[in-house]
Amino acid sequence: MGDVLAGIHSTWEFEADSVLIRFERGIRTPKLFHVLGERRVPYEALSSVELTPGGKRGTVVLRAEPRTGADPLLEAAAGQLKDGCDPYRLVLPAERETLADYYATELRAVLGADADKPAEHHLVAAPAAPHSFKAYDGKASFDGSTVYFRWFWTGASSSKWKAGDQSFQVDELEGVEWRSPEFAAGHLRVLRRGGRPPEHGEPDKDPASVVFGTGYGLVHESLPFAASVLEALRAAEPAAVTGASAQSRSSRGARHSGSRADPADIAERIRHLGELHEAGLVTDEEFAKKKADLLSEL
Repeated sequence: MGDVLAGIHSTWEFEADSVLIRFERGIRTPKLFHVLGERRVPYEALSSVELTPGGKRGTVVLRAEPRTGADPLLEAAAGQLKDGCDPYRLVLPAERETLADYYATELRAVLGADADKPAEHHLVAAPAAPHSFKAYDGKASFDGSTVYFRWFWTGASSSKWKAGDQSFQVDELEGVEWRSPEFAAGHLRVLRRGGRPPEHGEPDKDPASVVFGTGYGLVHESLPFAASVLEALRAAEPAAVTGASAQSRSSRGARHSGSRADPADIAERIRHLGELHEAGLVTDEEFAKKKADLLSEL
């Protein structure tokens, strides 16, 4: 197509085989768009296009619907994004409706023969790693191959403190569960391969999850994180299927390896462990074992 359609908060540049969506970084632009920057969406990743009246008077909305499974960001979001944060939604002044209708027609003409079918693999790239964000009970980070959860003594449950800080290599995972921090019970949980249920059920007790709270794990921080992990584990699936058990054993053994820990951090964690012990939330045996584990990291 070779043309540009400028809207509110984003601009769509139509190319031979894809649409390049560039997001503005204005004060009123959703912070998720700031993080995304720009996204290239192949036409084969789209299933439909529609033009509808906007939510605000004097606007129209051009929206492209991605195919199921084509975009890890939308797959991770699982329908929880508000309209204002939808990266496939271009809001335009009503006077551009005729022009928007033209582009909607052009887009429909280039949709692939499989537009109504789920994508066999991701066709749109997730925001690139590394990522990190602070949740209510811990800090989550992802370097492109391993997810790390480091607990905060001010927020983490005794179950998570007993389990210790966690790391999960992507080839031992089968999914990511993201529940928006804008709703109750928001959390991010990694789902381990093999259909094993979470160790402790509820996210605040499950060491494979971090929970959100007011001001923690914001959408623009946690959703790109979830999408990046999802993209990485999908890419690792072929290798994981053939060597899942060996990789799982290797990753579990690696959780306590690596660089030496900060002595001040270890001391703080032992102090908090002692508080849990004094409160009767940790047994004598559990206290002794976890303290020894922490000291071994020095």
